[in-house]
Amino acid sequence: MAENKATFSVGDRSIDLPIKEGTMGPAVVDIRNLYGETEMFTFDPGFTSTASCESKITFIDGDEGVLLYRGYPIEQLAEHGDFLGDCYLLLYGELPTAAEKADFDYRITRHTMVHEQMARFFQGFRRDAHPMAVMVASVGALSAFYHDSTEYR
Repeated sequence: MAENKATFSVGDRSIDLPIKEGTMGPAVVDIRNLYGETEMFTFDPGFTSTASCESKITFIDGDEGVLLYRGYPIEQLAEHGDFLGDCYLLLYGELPTAAEKADFDYRITRHTMVHEQMARFFQGFRRDAHPMAVMVASVGALSAFYHDSTEYR
């Protein structure tokens, strides 16, 4: 099967750029080599016509008000889901069955003890520290405690 390509031309120079099909929404022109081959950039104020990454987790169409996580509308997850069910969805790509949810909830609740060294880590922050700064530092510190669990999908 021939790969779809777009041709970009300026003056007497032209290059072929690959076209990628989106999981949802329109196809995109892959311009990652544009600068290297033409010494030109694109101009897209507000990134209104730019896909910034490939994601198997989220789909966003701001113009249409669409936000999907693993194909599920955020409204559906907010109204009918719960935190651990959504965690399962993000980790495994599908909503859990009742049995999978019960097992996941059990495993998570059995691993909620905070290591004493982690508790001391929290004491190192000022009482009025910004919660986002504490969260970022804490998530990074967790890898020191759970280094065997850093496989991501």
